[in-house]
Amino acid sequence: MENNRIDKINYYLEIADAVLKRATCLRRNYGAVIVKNDEIISTGYNGAPRGRDNCINLGFCAREKLNIKSGEKYELCRSVHAEQNAVISAARKDTIDATLYMVGRDAKTGELLDNIDSCSMCKRVVINAGIKNVIVKDKHAECGYKIIDVKDWINYDEVLEEKIKKIVEE
Repeated sequence: MENNRIDKINYYLEIADAVLKRATCLRRNYGAVIVKNDEIISTGYNGAPRGRDNCINLGFCAREKLNIKSGEKYELCRSVHAEQNAVISAARKDTIDATLYMVGRDAKTGELLDNIDSCSMCKRVVINAGIKNVIVKDKHAECGYKIIDVKDWINYDEVLEEKIKKIVEE
């Protein structure tokens, strides 16, 4: 008899994919699941803070109206990111050495996003939560996902890198 049982990584990625269906962004939808010792600790998706209107309810995205490129000026986004919401919903004792699984899709087409990476703010939140690995669904990876060791985020500070570039250019 053939074993069609899904492996654990893809199991949690599929749960993250289901979580993103609650996202309220008009551009990109993300779902995140934090898992420790094979137990789901929390989930999160991107959307406006509790009590504020979501972009899907407003009918517009401020970043789109301002023609802001992806990856820039996150302070103008209404949403709390999926990683942040998952961490907010968990106790730190439960996130230490945990794994965060994440999936991202284009809100208009539903297609998987390419080269998913957490923004610099989310990286800081994940680092402080003590999360060990981030596993992201990636259609270009041979196995269908990529595993990010959070230590790499600790060792490489892109904010410092950008500041150094600006100083050198001046």
